[in-house]
Amino acid sequence: MKPSNIGGQAVMEGIMMRHKDKYAIGVRRPDKEIEVKVEDYHSVFGKSPILRKPLIRGVVSFVDSLVVGTKCLMYSAEIAGDEEDEEENKKQKELTQEERDKKKKKEERAFKALLYVTVAVSIVLSIGAFMLLPYAIASLLRKVGAGEALVTVAEAFVKLALFLGYMVLISRMKDIQRTFMYHGAEHKCINCVENGLPLTVENVMKSSRKHRRCGTSFLFLVMLVSICLHFVFILVPSYRARLFGRLLMVPVVAGISYEIIQWAGRTDSRLARIMSMPGFAMQRLTTKEPTADMAEVAIAAVEAVFDWRAYLKEEFDLDVPRP
Repeated sequence: MKPSNIGGQAVMEGIMMRHKDKYAIGVRRPDKEIEVKVEDYHSVFGKSPILRKPLIRGVVSFVDSLVVGTKCLMYSAEIAGDEEDEEENKKQKELTQEERDKKKKKEERAFKALLYVTVAVSIVLSIGAFMLLPYAIASLLRKVGAGEALVTVAEAFVKLALFLGYMVLISRMKDIQRTFMYHGAEHKCINCVENGLPLTVENVMKSSRKHRRCGTSFLFLVMLVSICLHFVFILVPSYRARLFGRLLMVPVVAGISYEIIQWAGRTDSRLARIMSMPGFAMQRLTTKEPTADMAEVAIAAVEAVFDWRAYLKEEFDLDVPRP
């Protein structure tokens, strides 16, 4: 397997694929046609060289992924549920070009505001539910005389239980199951290319739905890294200081987890395979076997931002004729 630097995300009835400074969203419309939208990728933090330094780049990538991912989800939900509204179309035609432009700008401002509010709320809820709440629950053991070391061990079990429980719960939801099928199509599509196979539906369908650079693996790694680092606070005397310290540790945890998962995606060493096993186990929940039409959407999204034929020629010396 040779890294292609393609990343992706499942969205509503579709897939987002990103390569370098471009990303594409492929969505299956209600009329069964595939709509593909290509956007330039811009970091919300800008282009300062310091943002590409180890550890810092992990935090930047995490926040950027949330912003872009949420934006793509909102767009896909709109496209996947887009039905012809004759009355709305009639009203639109009655407007002047100036009125249409004003309406479009107003909608774009509202969309951007909703986007950043959604991301901010998501971050706060995630930190509260999976970083602070487990420690608060585990701290109840002090009432029966438990020391800080035992509380930290209990925190680890509570954290993993909450995370696994959340994953199991959402994996049973019907709409989420379809999204997880698209997640499987995304992984299969990337694995197909990175294993030197032409990007066809047949080749995609027979490829693995597990990938080392998966977001699920990253989140699970965040849990494990945070568990290890939180033992640092055993010697801190104040409960509030320990709680606040966990909050300050979040960027460090994200940065370390990012470096580990990027390293695992670049190498095929035995250690990398061993470290990827917990993430692969989690992907059994968050990826499902896709249908052929889902693979078509994944291929359309990849082809919009990545020349896989040139990649196969360069990395595998394989010539694939262009249509």
